[in-house]
Amino acid sequence: MSNDRSPIERARGAAKLIAPLASEIESGRRLPRQAVDALVNAGVFKLVVPRAFGGQDAPASVLLDVIEEIARADGSAGWCVMIGATSALMSAYLEESIAREVYSPANAITCGVFAPTGRAVAADHGWRVSGRWAWASGCEHSAWRMVGTLATDAPPLAGGAPDVRSMLLRADETTVIDTWDVSGLRGTGSHDLEVKDVVVPSARAFSLFTTAARKTGPIHDLPFFGILAAGVASVSLGIARAAIDSFVELAKNKTPMGSKRGIAHRELVQHAVASAEAKVRASRAFLRETIDAAAREASQHEAASLRTRALMRLAACQAATESAAAVDLMYTAAGGSSVYATSPLQRCFRDVHVTTQHVMVGGASSTLAGRVLLGVESDTSTL
Repeated sequence: MSNDRSPIERARGAAKLIAPLASEIESGRRLPRQAVDALVNAGVFKLVVPRAFGGQDAPASVLLDVIEEIARADGSAGWCVMIGATSALMSAYLEESIAREVYSPANAITCGVFAPTGRAVAADHGWRVSGRWAWASGCEHSAWRMVGTLATDAPPLAGGAPDVRSMLLRADETTVIDTWDVSGLRGTGSHDLEVKDVVVPSARAFSLFTTAARKTGPIHDLPFFGILAAGVASVSLGIARAAIDSFVELAKNKTPMGSKRGIAHRELVQHAVASAEAKVRASRAFLRETIDAAAREASQHEAASLRTRALMRLAACQAATESAAAVDLMYTAAGGSSVYATSPLQRCFRDVHVTTQHVMVGGASSTLAGRVLLGVESDTSTL
């Protein structure tokens, strides 16, 4: 990784290498080696890894800028960056010796599925783990894979909900099951993972709820799930920006049959572009405003307030929703041109509508934010 350029400059360099690979990424349903190498060389997977392990300890704003920039070049690549970079936050929860082993290599990449669809039974010096997990994005190029489990005998959280115990496994301790044949974000390789009766040492087990995290950089003062949601939203924003860019270029050159003027001169088209631009910029500004507020509070207290955490999640939900709406405007304004496989707009359309399905930015998350703002008692452990 070159250290003479800023993270965003390195990301832009990687984006230029990745953009021409769009068809290969789509058809292969994974990132090709060339794309992974470009991202590794740009240092994007180690943005929030502690400097002691060769990372950059980057703040949230830098992380989100980089995710958005890569997603602008390719939605699937942006999603894999989001997964790999945010899962590196695990470095603060793992025992230091394990974190060093996992994240010190220059090409360190991890992935993870938080959903507790596996089971962990206490064993000598660790946990015996079995289960199957869907949506394991980026698993094929990740050397370590985290899975969520419900651990037997683990005490529940204060509100009575079960404590999800996350387990970090080597790639060779898991099996990838090819399930990722989907409408959008096809290049993320988000297959299922299966684990059968593997003993995971205690040093590779932790809880995002009850394990104390080491505060090595500014991002570790922010809520884990809030950062994850903001990362998903940043992929959406990058895809929306790509759609606007693509449509503006199309509008400069497309003249409908029987017309003497291009579609850029149509008022409906002008309004669609203006609306899309406003949606993306406004939702991005809201997202960054709430993250800045959480960072300010964290610098003065031990954690961001519940209200700020709720607003942070709401902003992420809004950014994902408005990004999809912006892409829809561009897709529709392009007319028949957008339906061809050669059009970047059809892929933006498919990709952005997959990002909105992530639980971190779904309707239940915005509803939870509303409950907090209304003062209605709720389980806020995942805010």
